[in-house]
Amino acid sequence: MTNKRPIAFDATPDTLRRSLVLSAAAASGLGLLPGAMRDARAQSFPPLGNFPAGTEGNSVFIGVSVPLTGAYSAEGKDQQLGFELAFEHLNSGKLAGKIPELKGKGVLGKTITFGVIDDESKAESAIQGQTRFIRNNKAILMTGCYSSAVTVALGKLAQREKVLYMAGPAGSDDVTGKDCQRYSFRSQPSTTMASRALAPVLAERLGKGKKVAYLVPDYTFGHTQFESMARLTEPMGWKTVSKQVCPIGTADFSTYLLNIANSGADVFVNCTVGNDCSVSIKQAQNFGVMKNAALVVPTLQPFLAQQLGPEVTQNMLGVMDFWWSLADGNELAKIFVDDFQAKHKYKPYWPAHIAYSQMMIWAVAVERAKTFYPPEVIKALESRTPIKTSLGDVMYRPEDHQLVRPVPVMRGKKPSEMKSKDDYYEVIKMIPGADAVTPLDQGTCKMGELT
Repeated sequence: MTNKRPIAFDATPDTLRRSLVLSAAAASGLGLLPGAMRDARAQSFPPLGNFPAGTEGNSVFIGVSVPLTGAYSAEGKDQQLGFELAFEHLNSGKLAGKIPELKGKGVLGKTITFGVIDDESKAESAIQGQTRFIRNNKAILMTGCYSSAVTVALGKLAQREKVLYMAGPAGSDDVTGKDCQRYSFRSQPSTTMASRALAPVLAERLGKGKKVAYLVPDYTFGHTQFESMARLTEPMGWKTVSKQVCPIGTADFSTYLLNIANSGADVFVNCTVGNDCSVSIKQAQNFGVMKNAALVVPTLQPFLAQQLGPEVTQNMLGVMDFWWSLADGNELAKIFVDDFQAKHKYKPYWPAHIAYSQMMIWAVAVERAKTFYPPEVIKALESRTPIKTSLGDVMYRPEDHQLVRPVPVMRGKKPSEMKSKDDYYEVIKMIPGADAVTPLDQGTCKMGELT
């Protein structure tokens, strides 16, 4: 049975002892809490959303919603573990000095507490859970998701409640396009970003003038992924010969795959996500689809190679948010990967990375704003000032709240190429964020108001 009640995670004993000591010092007139000093500007801002109520005392609460059941449950659990590591690192001061804005323990001197709900990849479940966090826990921040449809719904809730939302994995163009919100920020490469990064590599590796068959999940992510791939590969002479649209959670893809197998396609572009992607590729192999067609998964799914094996995923092409080998050239990425693996005995996938990096970016923005007041934090995020992260320096674009960040293009390794059991992919190209993002004159975002 799914537990939809908020699950609160308490601060560590050391953090609690520190908070009690500082509270006693303040009460006795020995001095102000560091958080109180750094958030002194709070008195000059009017109440808005859960500010200032959610910032009173020694801690702030963050509401996390991830899919722990259903087709995206493995990705949701990976994401949850990424959030937990981020909160542990922020509360302990692990990255103090390594990220310039992070000076000590907590954020503005306040300990982070949080709760987790299973959103089941359903907008209604996510809204109900986050609304409880907003009402009952005075959440100062919402975060998490995997489905783009859930992200769109939570973005609207954030705008209405004036509570900031740092989205989890969500790739649909609509998140930072027609459904963009002033209170919502997305870090994953959009479907257009994935396609813009991938198209030149496809032309180079697979050639021009190809016949293409698509398997498309019937929701906002799938439709925008298909549209962007078809549009950006058309100049290469690629022609769509089959477009098969399937519901989320499909168990038997045979009808769709039979049509694809009979289409004469040179390339099979699978736009499905989560468990649907793994199941559909297994069935496509049985139908012989990949005997005649190269496999492309534009947004590579986290556990795909692990579930299918390198014999199936070798030479598969696609885009990821993050891959653990990037830690070789980035100190922050190495801390994230090493600590995650030490705790959970596997290398983190990109849902965990998005969760972790989004929390670091938010913490930097709050420290720069010197307050949790949402409009000031939003302004800090919109300032175009680079933020040091596990992907290098990144920044949010103020016009649509898409993170401008490098996009890794990946190739599945052959079994003989793997150097370890986790070594499923190689990064064949890193596309600069400025080259991948949708040009602003092609965007459809119209931002809402700050207050």
